Amino acid sequence: MRIIIDTIPHSDQRYNTVGDYFQAEDALVINVSQLADRREMLLIAIHELVEWALCDVAGISNEAIDAFDLQYPESADQEPGDSISAPYRRQHLIASGVEKILAAEMGVNWLEYETHCQEAGRLE
Repeated sequence: MRIIIDTIPHSDQRYNTVGDYFQAEDALVINVSQLADRREMLLIAIHELVEWALCDVAGISNEAIDAFDLQYPESADQEPGDSISAPYRRQHLIASGVEKILAAEMGVNWLEYETHCQEAGRLE
């Protein structure tokens, strides 16, 4: 298994998100939007990896996730994975829990982190 984690400009994301994953040939690719704080980018990457692993074990395909995420309205007040309709909601919420634990351990203020993630979409 190959896993590629890359930091990219937010404008290069497939849709308005700070973290995304997809299969590309022989590798899982995780793209993380460039943020000022390296710890925050690590949190995003870890969230995406945990979410992908849990979805993979549960048999939730990347195609099903993409189909949901790519049609999700950008005007929504929540991330696609937080939606009750998301086919991977449970996995997303578990990944968010892991992310919050790691943020506390890394000394990342969760409210500031959320703000930085939201602002990434407005800066590009």
